[in-house]
Amino acid sequence: MNKLEEARLGIGAVDKEIASLFEKRMRLAGIILDYKKGNGLPILDAAQEERVIANNMGNISDPEIQEYYVLFLRDMMKISKLYQARLMDGMKIAYCGVPGAFAHIAAHQAFPQADIVPYPDFESAYKACESGEADTAILPVENSFAGDVGGVMDLTFSGSLYINLMLELDVSQNLLALPGAVSGDIRTVVSHPQALAQCAKFLTDRGYEVKECSNTARAAKMVAEAGDKTMAAIASRETASLYGLEILEPNINSSVINTTRFAVFSRALNKATLPQTGGEHFILVFTVRNEAGALAKILNIIGSHGFNMSSLHSRPVAGPLWNHYFFAELEGCVGTDNGQDLLRQLGTVCDRLKMVGAYHSLKL
Repeated sequence: MNKLEEARLGIGAVDKEIASLFEKRMRLAGIILDYKKGNGLPILDAAQEERVIANNMGNISDPEIQEYYVLFLRDMMKISKLYQARLMDGMKIAYCGVPGAFAHIAAHQAFPQADIVPYPDFESAYKACESGEADTAILPVENSFAGDVGGVMDLTFSGSLYINLMLELDVSQNLLALPGAVSGDIRTVVSHPQALAQCAKFLTDRGYEVKECSNTARAAKMVAEAGDKTMAAIASRETASLYGLEILEPNINSSVINTTRFAVFSRALNKATLPQTGGEHFILVFTVRNEAGALAKILNIIGSHGFNMSSLHSRPVAGPLWNHYFFAELEGCVGTDNGQDLLRQLGTVCDRLKMVGAYHSLKL
């Protein structure tokens, strides 16, 4: 047997070992997907992929082979994602609205293989996930121009779901009307209150009458079904083609920077060990005792543990008059000893404390 034949036999033996390890790796990828589905996480985790490469580079001693090993790992992870995408078929995601709504766009971009199911309002989408009817619910929590979505925040306080991911979607609002309509025909504009707020200057300058609707895409559908050229909707570009409308005026939002954050809700709290990176955040909702300085004590505890509070919102609690709860987003890793000590100390001064979730943001 010459050296060529020996090398080919050796490669055959190695390929057999690789095949066995490949099958084992793909089974483990399936287990990871089950966890992601249960925690409302997308298939793609770019940061984790880079960590895998960095952690495995040291396994190759030959510097000339290292760069090819990186290519091998990237191809392997690409194949794993394709396999996970096939397994994800059947994952059901609840959102508020109809096809073309910004929540639908965000859900489709983050979970392209999933079954995306519309619900008429925030609460019904949230409860669909709570009951197990849906695996995940994707709901808006804040717009960079119009502010927070109070109804969704209230659900985080009263409900049982957790937030394990935030989706950031750049929103471009457009004035949509029936084919053949011109700007001078429009008398009434209908849309979701957030969209109307985002386009307040445009609407005021033109003196349009405004009417609220539960969803931007539903507003477009209403205009299409009404057949009235004096009506227009504010909605996404995608919605125009879905409902046979034309874009009379594009990009009418008052601020050029117009981003909406969507929370991905699931029944399980992501307990995976997350690295301490600057991009990690967590959310707390709590009520304070009815005594002087109660809120100040809580803020001091947070500050003493070195966590930066990126936002704090106050919302009324259903029941006794003037009672409120607080929705706080903090930067840092709550899974550390310091983070766990923070929760223990806050538990001694809060009437009610809930860790809503630890999350990373995904820019769509």
